[in-house]
Amino acid sequence: MYDLIVIGAGPGGYVCAIRAAQLGLKVACVEGRETLGGTCLNVGCIPSKALLHASHMLHETHENFDKMGLTGAKVKVDWTKMQGYKADTVTTNTKGIEFLFKKNKIDWLKGWATIEAAGKVKVGDTVHETKNIVIATGSEVSPLKGVEVDNAGGVIVDSTGALTLPKIPKSMVVIGAGVIGLELGSVYARLGAEITVIEYLDAITPGMDAEIQKQFQKTLQKQGFKFIMGAAVQGAEVKKGKAVVTYAPKAGGDAQTIEADCVLVATGRRAFTNGLGLDKAGVAVSDRGVVQVDKHWQTNVPGIYAIGDCVPGPMLAHKAEDEGMAVAEVIAGRAGHVNYDVIPGVIYTSPEVANVGLTEEAAKATGRKIKVGKFPFMGNARAKAMFMGDGFVKIIADADTDRVLGAHIIGPNAGEMIHEICVAMEFGASAEDIALTCHAHPTTSEAVREAALALGGGAIHV
Repeated sequence: MYDLIVIGAGPGGYVCAIRAAQLGLKVACVEGRETLGGTCLNVGCIPSKALLHASHMLHETHENFDKMGLTGAKVKVDWTKMQGYKADTVTTNTKGIEFLFKKNKIDWLKGWATIEAAGKVKVGDTVHETKNIVIATGSEVSPLKGVEVDNAGGVIVDSTGALTLPKIPKSMVVIGAGVIGLELGSVYARLGAEITVIEYLDAITPGMDAEIQKQFQKTLQKQGFKFIMGAAVQGAEVKKGKAVVTYAPKAGGDAQTIEADCVLVATGRRAFTNGLGLDKAGVAVSDRGVVQVDKHWQTNVPGIYAIGDCVPGPMLAHKAEDEGMAVAEVIAGRAGHVNYDVIPGVIYTSPEVANVGLTEEAAKATGRKIKVGKFPFMGNARAKAMFMGDGFVKIIADADTDRVLGAHIIGPNAGEMIHEICVAMEFGASAEDIALTCHAHPTTSEAVREAALALGGGAIHV
């Protein structure tokens, strides 16, 4: 008898299992993949960031090395070797999770799980008994009507197939201007592909601060991206080894076609609970397949919990990790908490884009008085030395209390700098608190302080 069986070994599942074991519970984790880590470590966050890093290094050698007096033969791409680097990165991380399971005495039940009833999880032909179950099965790529993905063919692919293309395409159409499409589009743009993004909406990265959206799109266009906005994709097919995409303006108009070596379908993800037997177990799900949970992540069936991408909220690995730790605390009889108002989001392009809290539009919609402080990276010495002076930091605060409500950064190291704002918001800090905190010089983080200063007496270096 286990105290807890976690179904799924992605960021939410493996973190939940480890935290529960640390709290003294007898834990098992069910995973049918040959390696632990889920989508994130195997075919998502980690391999994509490896390719983003490698392609960014290539960009630096081609665009900036000579400016710094670093000369030599032009660096070329060995795609097979780059794929090997990516694979090694994945293996190192997945083996690391396997080590942590052994260290914390967590049983890895290899196979796919079915919930027979509360307290009963079937893996293969064996039914395991447990006091509690946590569903952490994550998400899968959302299909697009009229577009059939064939990752093995390497012409019409999803995010998984885009990580293992047989060769670098000369042209790529990305369907969807969200995080995944723009990140992977950036990889291949740096490697020499012509990138065209087709987006149904009128702005990229839905839900992002409008000012950041505009700056981000302009930046990507400077890098060679082409955007077709407000267009509905009607279909895609392979003809003579090429992909032909048909689309039409959503406002009305004639259909058009575009040809490319490769099409990346990046239209989002959906909760994945196939084969779990949730109907049989009586677990309530929405009409979109999202598992319904209460404020303690428990489903309508006592003893069965769910976290991560398969429950409501942003589909982010770190959100799943937070929920994993919190639900482990709850099951162990402690208090578990996740502050959903302070979950950062990061796009790992170059420049990076990061945000936390309210956008300016959302803050205004609350009806409160707000103020906005901004500082451009062109005023930051470190950013200019790195040839990364484009972009800015934007902080939104309550006009009456000066409390920080949100922040948005487009620029170098944005994904690291956003955490200063996260900590500030967790402690209910004012913009003045940030402005009066000494920041090391020269760092890109000084731009955060300057944006906070802009909310008060004014920024110094602009």
